[in-house]
Amino acid sequence: MRRLGTFLLGVMLLAGPAFAAPLAVLVEERARSDYADSLPPEGAFEITVKEPPKGEVLTLAEFWMDPRSGKFLANAVLETGDVQRIGGLALITLPVPVPTRRLLPDEIIMEDDLTVMRLPVGRVGAYVETEIEEVIGKQVRRVLTPGRPIQAQSIIHPLVISRGDRVEISFSDGLLALRSPGRALSDAHEGQEVRIVNLISNKTVTGIATGAGTVEIVQ
Repeated sequence: MRRLGTFLLGVMLLAGPAFAAPLAVLVEERARSDYADSLPPEGAFEITVKEPPKGEVLTLAEFWMDPRSGKFLANAVLETGDVQRIGGLALITLPVPVPTRRLLPDEIIMEDDLTVMRLPVGRVGAYVETEIEEVIGKQVRRVLTPGRPIQAQSIIHPLVISRGDRVEISFSDGLLALRSPGRALSDAHEGQEVRIVNLISNKTVTGIATGAGTVEIVQ
């Protein structure tokens, strides 16, 4: 190992002055190469080393990494010419919105209810919300815990109609406009289809929820 370090140090000195780079920078450069195209656009590395090197590191002579776990091993060439085996983790993290307080069902999520944390990519599943703009203004469907990622199925667009609500049904074809009372057979957010019973004809029809307690029949 010492001979390898001395040889590499000699090559570097022939090429010009050598300057020690921060170890985390050297590890990230090699890790990025291993991840290649699988690295998320907003991904950032958090580097941890089990045993710090016994001096300034000039380069990494060898580097091995498991992209799935983030575990790496490397031969670090020190200023002295020694080569030290180092290991640690190079974890990719992503910015994820998480609640700052416990949010209960039916609450509307406000900007002040959220903060952004960087979490290891392994904790960010396919159904985790990663865009804070997609969370603000949504209605809580299942209890949200502070500091935990928000699952897409745990939030919904705010409901403007709930099952059993009395609604006003409207219909217009440009020439004729009709209104009738009805009762909702399901929940709906604005713009969503909803089944309703016309309380005058006692027939079940499908319309579009246009606001709080209002449904439009579209031909």
